[in-house]
Amino acid sequence: MQSVTFPSNGLKIAAHLYLPAGAGPHAAIVVGHPGSSVKEQSAGLYARHLAELGYIALAFDAAHQGESEGLPRGLEDPAQRVEDFKAAVSYLTTRADVDPQRIGALGICASGGYVTAAGATDHRIQAVATVSAADIGRHLSRGADGQQSPAVLQTLLDTAAAARTAEARGDSLGALPLFPADAEQARAGGLHSFEGWEYYCTPRGEHPRSARTLTWDSVDRIAGFDAFHFIHLIAPRPLLMIVGGDAITAWMSEEAMAQAREPKQLHRIDGATHVDLYDRKVAQAIDKLAGFFGQQLASRREEA
Repeated sequence: MQSVTFPSNGLKIAAHLYLPAGAGPHAAIVVGHPGSSVKEQSAGLYARHLAELGYIALAFDAAHQGESEGLPRGLEDPAQRVEDFKAAVSYLTTRADVDPQRIGALGICASGGYVTAAGATDHRIQAVATVSAADIGRHLSRGADGQQSPAVLQTLLDTAAAARTAEARGDSLGALPLFPADAEQARAGGLHSFEGWEYYCTPRGEHPRSARTLTWDSVDRIAGFDAFHFIHLIAPRPLLMIVGGDAITAWMSEEAMAQAREPKQLHRIDGATHVDLYDRKVAQAIDKLAGFFGQQLASRREEA
């Protein structure tokens, strides 16, 4: 693994590059992390496994997060997150050990939404895959389970508007907490709340650079984002979406599939929750990704 950087909208993006054996040129895969996460967590785990399968894999920190540049810290800007994917592809095309005709992209959780938006309009991405995909706009407005009251979003937008006004007057913008304060509160919120807290806030998966809050000006940016609006433009390039059979967020991938065009596939991993696919049931997801990228990126090489 090598530490590298590349530019995205004038910001320096920090990344880990996982290299396979052999001189190449190799097929390459960009791997995006979940919201609030960093490259050392699930994205790095998937990237390492993909390198073991013979791919160059690039896991990066989103702008404003992790080791990447960008102020304010903790900003979640969907437009920038999509651009980060495209910038990562641009970086890979400059490397002599990468075959630019064989570049794929994988997004986990929120990056599962961002990678579909990037893949829809960047034809350099030859195959798009997601794991536990979440459209962050849907998540904010409808909740993880899709059943959230519309009043919740209106309250969040009111608070975000007030925070922007406060900042304009010289006060602090403030931050939106992402996780419950402790295990008791996490359990009270149900399984999805608890597993997210357990992954990010305990030794199971925590990392010191992983964000625990978002800036309030992230909220209205997220609310206006629809990750799947142009998902049909990925075709005729292939799309694979992997979800846990017990994931509360699976409905988002189902909605994405309904809007996408062939070739497309929704793959369920029985007994897996949303966060299980971050760390505990990665092997099953990697098995499916190996076949998908192996077929799609190898075929691009042969056609070239």
